[in-house]
Amino acid sequence: MKEKTLHMIGNAHIDLVWLWQWQEGFQETKATFRSALDRLNEYDDFVFTSSSAVMYEWVENNDPEMFAEIKEKIKEGRWVICGGWWLQPDCNIPSGESFVRQGLYGQRYFKEKFGVTATVGYNVDSFGHAGTLPQILQKSGMDHYVFMRPGPHEKGLPGRLFWWESDDGSRVMTFQIPFEYTTWGQDLEQHVKRCADEIKEPVNELMSFYGVGNHGGGPTKENIDSLKRLNEEEDTPNIVLSSPNQFFAEVKKKNLSLPTVHEDLQYHAVGCYSVHSGIKKWNREAENLLGVAEKLSVIANQVTGQPYPTDYKQAWKNVLFNQFHDILAGTSLEEAYEDARNMHGEAMSIGERGLNYAVQSLAWNIDIEQDEGMLPIVVFNPHSWSIHTNVEVEFKKLKDDQMLIDENGREVPLQVVQSHATANGRNRLSFLADIPAMGYRVYKVVSDSTPKKFPTIKANDYVLENDRYRLEINPETGFIRSLYDKEIQYEILAGEAARPVVINDHSDTWSHEVVRYDDVVGEFKPKSIQRTEHGSVKSVIRVVSEFGSSTFIQDFTMYKELNHVDVQVTLDWREKFKALKLKFPVDLVHRKATYETAYGHIIREADGHEQPGQSWIDVSGTIKATGGSYGLSIANDAKYSYDVDGNEMSITVLRSPIYAHHDPLIPDPEGQYSFIDQGIQRFQYSLLPHEKSWENALTVKHAAVLNQRPIALIETYHKGSLPQKDSYVSIDKDNVIISAMKQAEDNDDIIIRCYETNKVATKVRITLPKWDRVITADFGACEIKTFRLPKDTSKPVMETNLLEWQE
Repeated sequence: MKEKTLHMIGNAHIDLVWLWQWQEGFQETKATFRSALDRLNEYDDFVFTSSSAVMYEWVENNDPEMFAEIKEKIKEGRWVICGGWWLQPDCNIPSGESFVRQGLYGQRYFKEKFGVTATVGYNVDSFGHAGTLPQILQKSGMDHYVFMRPGPHEKGLPGRLFWWESDDGSRVMTFQIPFEYTTWGQDLEQHVKRCADEIKEPVNELMSFYGVGNHGGGPTKENIDSLKRLNEEEDTPNIVLSSPNQFFAEVKKKNLSLPTVHEDLQYHAVGCYSVHSGIKKWNREAENLLGVAEKLSVIANQVTGQPYPTDYKQAWKNVLFNQFHDILAGTSLEEAYEDARNMHGEAMSIGERGLNYAVQSLAWNIDIEQDEGMLPIVVFNPHSWSIHTNVEVEFKKLKDDQMLIDENGREVPLQVVQSHATANGRNRLSFLADIPAMGYRVYKVVSDSTPKKFPTIKANDYVLENDRYRLEINPETGFIRSLYDKEIQYEILAGEAARPVVINDHSDTWSHEVVRYDDVVGEFKPKSIQRTEHGSVKSVIRVVSEFGSSTFIQDFTMYKELNHVDVQVTLDWREKFKALKLKFPVDLVHRKATYETAYGHIIREADGHEQPGQSWIDVSGTIKATGGSYGLSIANDAKYSYDVDGNEMSITVLRSPIYAHHDPLIPDPEGQYSFIDQGIQRFQYSLLPHEKSWENALTVKHAAVLNQRPIALIETYHKGSLPQKDSYVSIDKDNVIISAMKQAEDNDDIIIRCYETNKVATKVRITLPKWDRVITADFGACEIKTFRLPKDTSKPVMETNLLEWQE
């Protein structure tokens, strides 16, 4: 046994928020760190491992003397920093860029305060791990990873130690913690002996985690004394008070051949991806708002000199904090979501303020001719490709002789839709805008005695039909009965779609031990179906349905010029111990189900199991009658949980368990409890039928536009130095997009992050005319690249890592 080594990892997993609020997590962090310092002072060979930069920032701001002690122990090498992220987030729901920011702000904090960065990624309590993380970890300075969930009963793995590889070829040496990441204050004999049984050839080393956790605490004196006693026994391995850094260093010396895992690490607690719609929607909104604000703030700074905001970092820290695995998962107590709402509110207020300064500055400098009868509308596109999409803006009362023109005087179809204000003298305008890549365009409302009559689609209370598609609502059920591709004469659906299906769900908040939701108890029944909007831009059928005490409204929108269907959902949910799914069966064989993940995508089995995903899923396959390739992509702006069961795609809209209910506690049938997701929520989804693959359909871009909408600003006429239409970037390949554009952390250089979307190696040319820069780069499949544009144009563009380190 003494030829085997058990690396005992003294740690204290602290759930910053869970069955308590963050203020209690704050206090427990200080108490735990004090205890760890005391143990370090009492035992010369004790080593303490800890992660999460936010905890250190709390201590720095609240107890500078303790912070100085921690600095000293880190310098001695006995307090080891792991997990170079802001905290331990959910590892499926955050966007790719959020994971980047976890490392950017975490690692830079550790480097600035302690002179070290983490080399070991560390998410011991997160419930699942997206398969794209190895690239993000490695490009954030971490070549190793430690996790615990999913356990062996939830995910078959080739061993406790393996290489974890992402689609671009990046890989990190990864360790799965045996049994648990936490122990209690007692003798550790039983824990040590069962871990010892896990040591398997050829890896004669294993990590065993100990220390009181969840609500903090850390290793106790009894823990450490028992380890010293056990190490003297012949039937125990060589016990070393160690760290993950030391463990990986020892393993790498042996140059072992380890198996490679190339997929997500799932599934534990699948209910986390659909419970608490509020936190999911706030997260999506905040991520996208900050991304748009940063891009347009960079442009405004370059073009007009508008100062780049200094508070975006604080906004991101708020978003990252709310991605903690017990907050974003929806599994914390109810009061925690009031805190999260307030923190997201601060983040979004910062983003909205910075974005407004940027677009107002740009618009104010556009040269718009004087015409007292004209009202200009400036529309901004935050994406690195040109877009053709619906824009809506609140407006004063539109007169009968008014019309919309572009900057060249060409009339554009314009439709008056219901204002969001219930007042006289207000209208809401809808029009399809063509906006250049990461640029803007001026549209103008002008008076003319004869506005042109533009054609409309065919539409009544049950049918919407444009040149390409015909959508029909069944008047008996309120579901989509048909979605027909007229060009190739193909019925896309294999049955009725957009079906809101209610499912019994008595599982706890996490849905422990659940893999699918299929105990159907009923469907919503229609109360009314009617055409509510009809004009030259779009037509809308509104279906109002009811189930129990709940109401479900779907506004199905078809456009004259666009070949997708947008659906606005308003749900007033009053059910308990129920889940709700929206179902879409497609008539395809040889099917393939693809889910968006953080900076990537993954193909998963169509077995009806609940799956996490980002803003879109797709099922593509073959039309049985013709052999042609076809598919349906579904994008949304708020949801993260799906399943594909055979040919049927489903979005899991919500679940309504009791707040923070954890098995095995059985709720009292007569008890008074607070249930999740009661009341009104709104979200939007979009149906994108397509020939061939989702890659050909540009599904990634379609979903991005749904989530980062153009910004419309009503202006006035004024002199200016800017033209009425301009673009600030061009990329010559569809499968490489700019996902982030921001000011550098350490100076006023510009950071541009791009990623390849289709798993195809690509040579790309990115042109930034206002910076007089051209970037040419070779992207590997699914590769993320980050470029630094020095403010000094005499210096070359440099590729950097995700931490923005300068050579």
